[in-house]
Amino acid sequence: MSQALVWLKRISFGVLVTAITVYTLFPYYWAVVSSLKEGSALFQVQWWPTKPAWHNYVAVFTEQPFGRNLLNSVLVASSVVIVSLILAITAAFALARIRFRGRVPLMLMILGVSMFPQIAVLSGMFELIRALGLYNKLSGLTLSYMLFTLPFTVWVLTTFMRELPKELEEAAVVDGATPWVVCMHVFLPLLRPALVTTGLLAFIAAWNEFLFALTFTLDQSARTVPVAIALMSGASQYESPWGLIMAASVIVTTPLIVLVLIFQRSIVSGLMAGAVKG
Repeated sequence: MSQALVWLKRISFGVLVTAITVYTLFPYYWAVVSSLKEGSALFQVQWWPTKPAWHNYVAVFTEQPFGRNLLNSVLVASSVVIVSLILAITAAFALARIRFRGRVPLMLMILGVSMFPQIAVLSGMFELIRALGLYNKLSGLTLSYMLFTLPFTVWVLTTFMRELPKELEEAAVVDGATPWVVCMHVFLPLLRPALVTTGLLAFIAAWNEFLFALTFTLDQSARTVPVAIALMSGASQYESPWGLIMAASVIVTTPLIVLVLIFQRSIVSGLMAGAVKG
């Protein structure tokens, strides 16, 4: 009876995992299928198109400067991650390892900033971007995206930094290490899983951001891929642009999937590191 119960649990678990996997991957699979259709075939249910329209992927780049939009997204998302992590590492060290008056209110304020919806701060950010002369520039997008990536990275890295053994810091101080040396040469190597996790999540958030990119850019020279895809329906010469839109969506989603697969071990380590106090 117990053996049968064990097998029943294993089968149930396998069915559950399979259902979750299919539920998660089906939208991406259907996007790939839709990207290979055109015309009336888009409205027909087929597990795989009989005549795949591979030229949709070529048309994405020939009908508009989609390659430039991809490069803009890469530059903006990468710069956001680099700047956010550099500022977050130093801020997390101060908030986690140095006791000073007002530390808790400061942490709550950082967390509170991330709770504001983008639409609530859109007008203020627009005036700031214009005043700094960053309208329709990639640097303006980098600055605006840090509004939601920096609080997240600071809060998460502070949690990880707080869990590091105090003995490491004390030993480094005894050897004459300054706080900067302790942060950069002692703690930073131990924070690699946390840096990968927070950096990748910040990259995904910046890569998919739409509202700020739509508001703070004017032409194709500064637009990122979410805005470019949204404007395809009006700019396409095709009668039904949905095949192009789905092809562009597959192109944009694939790099994120590749990054997650490459760094999956570091992501799991980073997510689990803060769960057990060492």
